[in-house]
This record gives sequence, C-alpha cells and structure tokens, in this order.
Amino acid sequence: MMTFSATVAPGAIDRKQPNTIATLPRFWKATLAAALCAAAFTQTGVAQAPPASILQIDVTNNVLYLQDTSDVSKFATDPKATTVAGHGSNNFNLGIGIADIVAVNGQPVKGTHIRSAQNIFTGTASAPGGAIADTVRVAQAVFTFEILKSDGTPIGTIVTNGYGGGPAPPGAPLTGTGGNNFAITGGTGAFLGARGQMEAAANPPGVANQRAASITEDPANRRLNGGGTARYVVHLIPMSAPQIVVTPGGPAVTHSGDFSLVSSSKPAGAGEVLSLFATGLGPTVPAVDPGQPFPSSPLAVVNSPVEVTVNGKAAEVLSAAGFPGAVDGYQVNFRVPPGTAKGPTSIQVSAAWISGAAVSIPVQ
Repeated sequence: MMTFSATVAPGAIDRKQPNTIATLPRFWKATLAAALCAAAFTQTGVAQAPPASILQIDVTNNVLYLQDTSDVSKFATDPKATTVAGHGSNNFNLGIGIADIVAVNGQPVKGTHIRSAQNIFTGTASAPGGAIADTVRVAQAVFTFEILKSDGTPIGTIVTNGYGGGPAPPGAPLTGTGGNNFAITGGTGAFLGARGQMEAAANPPGVANQRAASITEDPANRRLNGGGTARYVVHLIPMSAPQIVVTPGGPAVTHSGDFSLVSSSKPAGAGEVLSLFATGLGPTVPAVDPGQPFPSSPLAVVNSPVEVTVNGKAAEVLSAAGFPGAVDGYQVNFRVPPGTAKGPTSIQVSAAWISGAAVSIPVQ
C-alpha cells in the first residue's frame, strides 16, 4: 500500500531557486496534507496492481562461457578468445553468461547482466541425447540484470527464471521475438517486488547476440576479446508505480511563484517552473526505512532516474526528493517545455522507467 503521512512538514520549491526546498504557505500545507491522507486510504491491495511497463535492456560484450572440460584447474585461465565445438550442444551442459548493460529504453546506463544456464533439449519426438517431453525448449536459466546509473549509482536488480528456446508464452511483449519463456521472480532497489515476464528482441542480420567461449577463457579479458550484443524486453509489473496526487482542487501541481494549484482559473504557462507531488518514486539518498518519514536535512534525493513528460514530451527535471515529514511522498520540480500548446495538458511522471497514470492540467 502506498502511504502518505497525514502530518506533512513544510517543503516546496523556492521561487528564487527552483531546485531547492522552501516553506509552504499554511493554506497549501493543509490542503496537501488532507489530500495525501486521503490518498493513503484509497490505495488498495493487489486487485489494483500498477500497469505494466516495458523496459528494453541493451547489453554488449555478451559472452557465454560453456563448461567444455571437467578439469576445474583450467577454468578462467586462457587469456585468448576461445571457441567451443558445437557451441555446447550436449544435453545437460552448463554455461555462465556475462554482459555489460549499456542502456535502458535508450537511456545510457551501466550494469552487469549474468545468466546461469543448463542445456535441457526437450522435444515432442524422441531423439538420441534429447529429452522426450510435451514442450520444446533448449535450456533452463536464471537471468539477472543489475542496473546502475551512468555515474555508477545502483538503481536496482531484476531477476528472471525460465526456459530458452521454443515458443513465447501467451501475452509476451510484442517487441520481443519469442523463443524464450522467462518469468520475473523479483527485484531489488527501484524494482523491489517486481514481477512480469521477459523476451529477447531480434538482432539485425549478421549481428551475433552472444559469443560462445570455453570455460577455460579468462573472463578478465571479456571486453578485450569482445562478444555479442543483445536486447532483452522486460514486461515489468512493479509493486508500486509513481502516481501524481490528486487533491479536491485537482492534481497536486503548483506554480513556483506562490505555490497555488494549477487550475482553470490559474493555468500554467509554457516554460514555467512547476512542482508536482507524487507517491511511489522509490528509494532515496540518504536511504529512509519503509514506513519512516523523509527528513528535511539532508533532503532525501530520489535515487532512480526521474522523468516528467508534458504531452508526451520530456520536460526538464530540476529536482526530485522525498517531501520532508511525508511517508512515501515526493516533490518533483520541473519546467514546462517552451512551446507547449495551450489547452488541457497531460503530465506524467516516471521513476526507473516505470510510469504512473497521467493527469491533466490547463496551460495557457
């Protein structure tokens, strides 16, 4: 359940320094506190799960090290790039894959993708060395994605488990190619409690998605020896998603000049700095234990990448932090893109590429 404390300490943008926190007027503090308290009691359980988000995770230097010898003294000792005869085509063969995560939904990131796989060639027709079964698969595997910001700050980890090869499951992401059947079994950080499923996207012709290597190859030289590139399409259902709070007077989006609500009688302007108040933006730095209010000093800055879109166009995000005194309540300061058309305008916030529902505000 997403909760916002009924006791909300002062905190909003400083009209002179829109990326800092200042004092809220008493009338807005009371209005916001009442709305946030109501939001805490209107969030129900799993029956209203957040909508799924699609994460396209790009990796490079993708190498699968196959256990082609039982002599463990030879593991990870050969500095040269190696090959494996038959690419590990024996049933029950083990393999460990390592790759560098370089982007999520086109946004540059860092991170590591590791997969542990065991060949299990199942088929509906009996074949020597294969396994007779009612399904067609080639391996059982665990895939882990540990995602960092470009500066090395951890964002979170996504863990999947399932089968490689064969048909995609019903409802798999349409941007995937099929040939896999992986369930998201959980996550950490921004992806705490995540579930869903994963597929792989097709590479351009002639571009290998991985390089098969001997388990004797030294993985310290993986980037020097090179590997394949791949895109994994993650159909992610988060435990909670960002949501802009709605007050009795409308969405909790305020002007920077006097902290009044954006409304039909006082619309926003193109290029104006606004603040929105939301739940579900995830972990902060410094960290705050679940159920505890955010401090006022130092500010608890949102750890994940935060984006605000205005009519689908990316807005400049000036700051995103836990609202002092609130539980799971955040303030995001952003600038309405210059040239935004007049009229009803869609505002949507996302954290770690997980988006919440859009709200509408007027722009003149």
